[in-house]
Amino acid sequence: MSGKTWLITGASKGFGREWTEAALERGDRVAALSRTAGAFDDLVKVHGDAILPIQANVTDRAAVTAAVAQAIDRFGRLDVVVNNAGYGLFGMVEEVTEQQARDQVEVNLFAPLWVTQAVLPQLRAQGSGHLIQVSSIAGVFSLPGLGVYHASKFGLEGFTASLAAEVKGFGIKVTLVEPAGYATDWAGPSAVHAERSDAYGDFRASMARPASKRGEPTATRAAILKVVDADEPPLRIFFGQGPLPLMKKEYAARIEEWERWDEVSQAAFGA
Repeated sequence: MSGKTWLITGASKGFGREWTEAALERGDRVAALSRTAGAFDDLVKVHGDAILPIQANVTDRAAVTAAVAQAIDRFGRLDVVVNNAGYGLFGMVEEVTEQQARDQVEVNLFAPLWVTQAVLPQLRAQGSGHLIQVSSIAGVFSLPGLGVYHASKFGLEGFTASLAAEVKGFGIKVTLVEPAGYATDWAGPSAVHAERSDAYGDFRASMARPASKRGEPTATRAAILKVVDADEPPLRIFFGQGPLPLMKKEYAARIEEWERWDEVSQAAFGA
């Protein structure tokens, strides 16, 4: 078969939906995962057998393994695997409940790990493939009020950077997509909010800022296609305006602080 075969998690909304449609419209095939039955009925009517809807909970490792097997059985191979499923958890570190923290890490960190582990045998056997991990600008710097969300994305960045080195020799490419703010459900219906503590009322008030302009998810279609079609795709790429100058300031501040404390650091090594 010509064209690429994709597997996309969280494919029913946000970036997942946009990229599913972009792939199908150019003649590729997509195994589209969602927890919602019937989420892709409209796309099946238009694209027929080119899309394979799979209802699965990505936090269920056995369900993920079965979904990957179903996709391979249908299409014979996987060229692009996109770990897109995820959501935002809003709350100060002290406010977040144990269950909220565990749920966040299950979806944003463990689910992409299970998908990655499930697809790697197929990609190794092919000697090719491209893993796309949807991280966030929140995977490279932190803001108050999103601590556990940051933890989940920092974790995703960490294992993915190691993964890239581990699988390069098998012909497998790996990319972390790090979006800035977009008009998706991330901060809307998909978000979870911890119960607010009065202790942080003044701090929240000091953090209040006018709502910033959010990117258009549809605009990422061309960008993701350029990434997956590149002979040498990046390990990391920002999507959106603003992240690069922000990160330059962030990392300059980190280096300045490390240098300022370097005498103490060196002394901590011992004789």
